[in-house]
Amino acid sequence: IQYGPWDRLDDNKPFVEGYGEKPAVCNYYPSDITAEEFDAFAVPDKDSWYTVLRRNEDGSLKTVWYHEEYAAEVAEMCTLLEQAAALAEDEGLKNYLLKRAEAFRTDEYLESDLAWMDMKDSRIDFVVGPIESYDDKFRETKTSYESFILLKDEARSRELTKFIAMLPDLQKELPCAPEYKTFVPGTSSDLNVYDVVNYAGDCNAGSKTIAINLPNDERVHQMKGTRRLQLRNAMQAKFDKIMMPIGQLLMDSSLTEHLKFDAFFWNVTFHEVAHGLGIKETINGKGSVDAVMGTEKTSWEEAKADILGLFMVCRLIEKGEITNISVEDAITTYIAGIFRSVRFGAASSHGNANMMCFNYMGKSGAFTRNADGVYSIDFTKAKEAIDGWANLIITTQGDGNVEFAAQYRKENGNITPELQADLDRINEAGIPRDIRFIQGPEILFGENK
Repeated sequence: IQYGPWDRLDDNKPFVEGYGEKPAVCNYYPSDITAEEFDAFAVPDKDSWYTVLRRNEDGSLKTVWYHEEYAAEVAEMCTLLEQAAALAEDEGLKNYLLKRAEAFRTDEYLESDLAWMDMKDSRIDFVVGPIESYDDKFRETKTSYESFILLKDEARSRELTKFIAMLPDLQKELPCAPEYKTFVPGTSSDLNVYDVVNYAGDCNAGSKTIAINLPNDERVHQMKGTRRLQLRNAMQAKFDKIMMPIGQLLMDSSLTEHLKFDAFFWNVTFHEVAHGLGIKETINGKGSVDAVMGTEKTSWEEAKADILGLFMVCRLIEKGEITNISVEDAITTYIAGIFRSVRFGAASSHGNANMMCFNYMGKSGAFTRNADGVYSIDFTKAKEAIDGWANLIITTQGDGNVEFAAQYRKENGNITPELQADLDRINEAGIPRDIRFIQGPEILFGENK
């Protein structure tokens, strides 16, 4: 679960004797590197998603590409990908697997990302590579390897297809000034539902991913959009085993009827969609939002996806496009979802995002907590808070106001003592913090296969 001696589900606290605080650099950089030394190192590759930094014999810095640093592992992965390609019946899948093998050998992933975007018809999907940068707390750029084996739920996927064409209009309806929503999202993105067969690597460490929005390369976003994969069986397990019991414990009994799996499904689905909306370039010439926001990038991007996802779900319900839940269902289930998520701690980017949203909505009167620790929701104020928080995030990103972003996160991105008492009640009730997969060949094929 942890892939190391630090508890990813509890603010990365060490649980093995003899280990201290988890290093921000992980193993992507020398353990003694400083921010000043990194900034002075004038090599463009230092910012690549696919290089590590090491020291020469004289102590100076150098970059090493992943395919060189992990040459033995890369060679084995390429062999397996090519063997899988030989077995693939779908031509799109075959093409993607071969291009992905080449990408592993070169650390040039654009062509394989584009091939994955074009892979529309295969029922089997295989997401693999160095993808997310959550472990890099030094610069938030270096990626970790992971893989998902997935089976497409074709019936549910067809239900989602119509929403892709609506993305440009939803972008225009964002609750912010016009100059902050000039970005036009791609409409060749696809939105599909899958059941998970296997997780490995980064995605299997700590909290289990329930949705995927890839590729991360903005060149692909502009050319073809993104693919959004909703992992239904993982979502259902978290809702049934964790989220529903939390809602029943902490929320007023009148709200129980609004806790629904379909609301959880839509909120998660549109969280992923929301990564492709909003603002990508600052409005004042500072450059891209990602580059300007620096170490604040991920926390604020996750906060944006959280609240814009809820914003879009509510809008689509009001338009009659989503008919199996109400706005009250979406908001209630969203707030219950924050209780579930913040149990992983506020140290991660997702945790910071959850707490900033929770605290904003609380201060806005969207919900109240009585003396017994029971939460009630004012749905009118909640709708106003959704718009207000979305506007604050988008304008902060669009202005490239990293100083404000850092200060706001410092003041509002933490778990309050009151909330901690509620989280303690959840733990005392024996509600699991996350799910764990029992997986592997012996599960898929039986012990003798």
